Amino acid sequence: MRRRRTLTGALAAVGASLVALALIPGVPSAIADEDTARIVSKTAFDGRERLKVWSPSMGREITVDVQHPAGDTKRPTLYMLDGAEAHDEESGWYAMTDLQKLAAGEKLNVVTPVGDPHSYYTDWRTVDPGVGKKYMYETFLTGELPPLIDEEFDGNGRNAIAGASMGGVAALTLATRRPELYSGVAGYSDCANVSSPRNQLLTRWDVSRGGGNATNMWGPPGDPEWRAHDPYVNAEKLRGKTIYMSSGNGIPGRYNNLLSDPIDETVQGMIGEFGSWTCTGQMSNRLAQLEIPYTTNLRSSGTHKWGYWKDELQVSWPILMRSVGLR
Repeated sequence: MRRRRTLTGALAAVGASLVALALIPGVPSAIADEDTARIVSKTAFDGRERLKVWSPSMGREITVDVQHPAGDTKRPTLYMLDGAEAHDEESGWYAMTDLQKLAAGEKLNVVTPVGDPHSYYTDWRTVDPGVGKKYMYETFLTGELPPLIDEEFDGNGRNAIAGASMGGVAALTLATRRPELYSGVAGYSDCANVSSPRNQLLTRWDVSRGGGNATNMWGPPGDPEWRAHDPYVNAEKLRGKTIYMSSGNGIPGRYNNLLSDPIDETVQGMIGEFGSWTCTGQMSNRLAQLEIPYTTNLRSSGTHKWGYWKDELQVSWPILMRSVGLR
């Protein structure tokens, strides 16, 4: 009898310890409910809050930075997505542009996911062996994350989304796939018509640069999922939104130094931006055919480079703010 009481007491102590651990922020998610999206930790980071957010769909913690105003007044949220070279340290929108300064003067939350380059911020079909993970960013950005942001940072449910290059494709794609979630969208130097044979090839090449295989993303060439994720094909779903698109034409401009910039970087930037310029013109024509209002800035110079996206953010900022009711 004495042994049974001792064992019972030990089990009770272990159970109590597990419950206590589960209540401590930052404790490994295996102890808590792995099917529930939640903010695991929140720390100050260079004028922002750095969150670790548990994503049930991806089975791991995702780093997200949030810039927000003081107070508890309800405010809209702007989601900003990186290009294909997304870094693990912080979003390029903070490292390379004036986003922090622009947002500081607004009653606005700004949300930037950090890392996971070449993911296209979409739901992949399966784990990619070359990447070692399964991306489920559409589920995360449109389903798991927004309720957490609205609750923790007093969001009012009104959102806009914007991105450059890969992030621009993703912003337009998410706005067509979840049109009820966004009132405004901006794409800088992107190529929306991803399902065309040429652009499927280019997208597959871009994904391969990050070690992935786009067949694990939207299937083999010609698979219906490519059209399902094509903003050009699904442009009608952008009706009623504030839309901004821009691109240079690939000719080196004010942010290019032909004497000091690496030649391969310049040439690749020229080719990439010319492709974006062509795609942006095509997307503009598509919207015009559908009689959907939009704003496009096709510049007379500029390559695929952050300096130009910094300028475009400045130009488009009042438009984005108007889309969420701040102008």
